[in-house]
Amino acid sequence: MSDENLEQAASPAEDSPADGPAKDEATALTSAEQGLLTYVQETREDNKTFRYSLGLAVILHGILLIVKLPDLYGDVVAPPPKPKVFVVQQVRFKPPPPKEEQQIPKPKSKKVPIPDPTPDEPEPIRIDEPEEIDIPEVDDLDLFDLPEAPPPPEPTGPIYVTGDVTKPEKINEIQPQYTEIARKARIQGVVILQATIDKNGDITDIKVLKPLPMGLAEAAVSAVQQWKFKPATLNGKPVAVYYNLTVNFQLQ
Repeated sequence: MSDENLEQAASPAEDSPADGPAKDEATALTSAEQGLLTYVQETREDNKTFRYSLGLAVILHGILLIVKLPDLYGDVVAPPPKPKVFVVQQVRFKPPPPKEEQQIPKPKSKKVPIPDPTPDEPEPIRIDEPEEIDIPEVDDLDLFDLPEAPPPPEPTGPIYVTGDVTKPEKINEIQPQYTEIARKARIQGVVILQATIDKNGDITDIKVLKPLPMGLAEAAVSAVQQWKFKPATLNGKPVAVYYNLTVNFQLQ
């Protein structure tokens, strides 16, 4: 319903017929239309207030945008300052002129003429004969009769197997015995020993480098002491050497 229709409906009921029941109905209708008219007027006032507030907000935002816009784009548009470049020129000094060596004049020797006792006779011409040099013949030189170098001294103690030393060869090997406690615990592995093999191929000075528990290391030492080797040699002669031995313990 438009505003004009509401105003026409809210006008006095003089134009309507003056009957009793019809007048009551018109009065009730007029009260409802007056309430609707009041609501429409309040809505108009609210719309005016909203429009004034919206316009004021737009103006304030426009002023704020005009004030802050140069500051926002000033940092982006402005180019970064160029770094200062300092050019250092190297100062070159002229080298000093070379010193002139002072030449010391040599004293001049004066030649004193010796008078010739026989000016009328011609002087003899002397020719110096070359001296004879005795050069020995090649056959006389004993170039191939050089003495032989003395043989290297034999080592007094055990040595390591390196260079011209040949390593010993195993002749007889005794298997180690498993201890009962190690068998029940199912211990397996390798025992590494360092021993000295003398000139006769016997095992001496045994040291345990890597043991196994439960008596297996002692069993390995006991078995290795019964091994026999062909001794190591140096220049064809037997020598005592240090040698590492491994004893393997494996359960069947």
